[in-house]
Amino acid sequence: MRAILKRIFALTRIAVSGPGSWYAYCLYAVVLGFQFAGVWVSVKFIAWNKSFFDALENRDASLALIEIGSFAVLTAASAGFHLAGSWLRKRLFLFLRQRLTGHVQNAWLANKSYWHLRPGFALQPIDNPDQRIADDCRQFIDRLLIETLDLISNIVALVSYVAVLWSLSSFPLEFSLLGQDIVIPRYMVWAAFLYVALSSIITDRLGRPIKGLVFAKERCEADFRHALIQVREGADEIAQASGENAERRRLEKRFDAIRGNWYRLINAELLLGLFVRPYMQTVLRIPTFLALPAFFMGNLTLGGLMQLAGAFSRVATTLSWFIFSYRDLAEFAAVAERLDLLLQATRDPSPDPQAPRAIKRSRSDDGRLRISNLTLATPKGAGLAPVPDLEARPGETVWVKGRSGIGKSTLLTALSGVWPYGQGEIRIPGGRLLALPQVPRVFPDGLAQSLTYPDDPNAFHRSLIEGALVKVGLSHRLDALDKPGEESFAGLSIGERQRLALARVLFARPDVLILDEATSALDGNSEAEVLTLLRRECPEAIIICAAHRPPDALGTFKVLSLGHGSRAPDPREERRTIRTNPLPDTGTPA
Repeated sequence: MRAILKRIFALTRIAVSGPGSWYAYCLYAVVLGFQFAGVWVSVKFIAWNKSFFDALENRDASLALIEIGSFAVLTAASAGFHLAGSWLRKRLFLFLRQRLTGHVQNAWLANKSYWHLRPGFALQPIDNPDQRIADDCRQFIDRLLIETLDLISNIVALVSYVAVLWSLSSFPLEFSLLGQDIVIPRYMVWAAFLYVALSSIITDRLGRPIKGLVFAKERCEADFRHALIQVREGADEIAQASGENAERRRLEKRFDAIRGNWYRLINAELLLGLFVRPYMQTVLRIPTFLALPAFFMGNLTLGGLMQLAGAFSRVATTLSWFIFSYRDLAEFAAVAERLDLLLQATRDPSPDPQAPRAIKRSRSDDGRLRISNLTLATPKGAGLAPVPDLEARPGETVWVKGRSGIGKSTLLTALSGVWPYGQGEIRIPGGRLLALPQVPRVFPDGLAQSLTYPDDPNAFHRSLIEGALVKVGLSHRLDALDKPGEESFAGLSIGERQRLALARVLFARPDVLILDEATSALDGNSEAEVLTLLRRECPEAIIICAAHRPPDALGTFKVLSLGHGSRAPDPREERRTIRTNPLPDTGTPA
């Protein structure tokens, strides 16, 4: 319980702290005020019960009509307080949700946690971070407001209701047990607390499995949604391979997990409901039964009986907050745990303890790129081929070559500042670095965003964007600039996507450009045209290029050869060729 409360408190502090927090506190106080007003109305309803039923018992029609009018006024006040409080609570919900979502989202993006915490890259990868950021933040704030407002107002209400019940239950309960006379003064008060306490213990024992099942339910649902998204994103490949049956099997497997968890959850909820549901239906009648001895003994009128029963019911119902909210509290605890685990993981992504993380990165003061004593490793700690020392000046090109699986992509990822596993030193010149992968991404905001990413396309004149498309051979796509979102790049081939990614260089104007098989889908002539364009547009950029064929169109280049398969330098290359000692294949993707 302490761990759960600690998580909830930490997440709540995130949501309510920072600029503008006064707005949240003020709004919360106003909403709480409306809840207190609702408690006041409830106390008035308790008094109304006596007046109305006494009027019925005395057959006083005029007084009964007056009490009916009072009932209408109290009902209108109760509805008004409820609706106003609900409207303000929803505004507060959106404000706090935005704060918490922004914090968790920023933590996920900071320090490239979204990259480090993937399966295979961390000891405890984070499953479905998108679901945690989108749904869990929403559910946490929703439950936080509902449960805390109810808890605080119930505490205040309980004091009021107990005071009323105490004043009404002035008579004792007298009976004999084993020859002893037993007298319990104000027994209705003690009966309410004992009745709810025993019921709460039973509820907790029956409902304990629900929290873990709710936690697993969120994961299973998110896994299924993610699998559906993968089908949408891989539609071309699936259709060409006629992979519908394979995808159906994969989706059915994900849904089987949902079904299995669902059956376990509804069974646990059924077991809890076997107690809670009858409790909810009897909590309004038990008080009347308990007060009957006093009524039959003449200590209460009918109106007094109904007033006492109403006060007892209010006390019991308020004390039963834990019982009635148990399912929601279990979900609240599960959501808080999922969010807290995500934030903990982003603070320090945990790789295998065997994986060295001793790569020293710094900025060079002379504009040169240097690699010294660099040895990379996999996230599991397996060593890759040592990387020979390298120095590249502005305007130079380095061709990284080697067989597939030797670690070319890993080296380029380390140069871009993402790969942390290994040891040695990398010194990168200041300025902008741009890395382009073999399979480029197109961005949902549209073709223009894919051209200028990560910059805002609105920061560039339309003519510059159109000119870039023409330069990289995509003039036939100019009309698509006016189409919305994904429609603008529908039907792009891999080669066209690579051209689109290469056009980003014209906007970024990087000081260091890293190309990881970025022209692999282009024919020789097209590749030469695009690479010539890049070198002409960025004459001072250091270009690091991993490819299976030499980048002749970039001009003179150095060769950084990894592992087996090195060849003698081409006469057009610089004579200095850098090699490594061959190592066995580690199986790490290039």
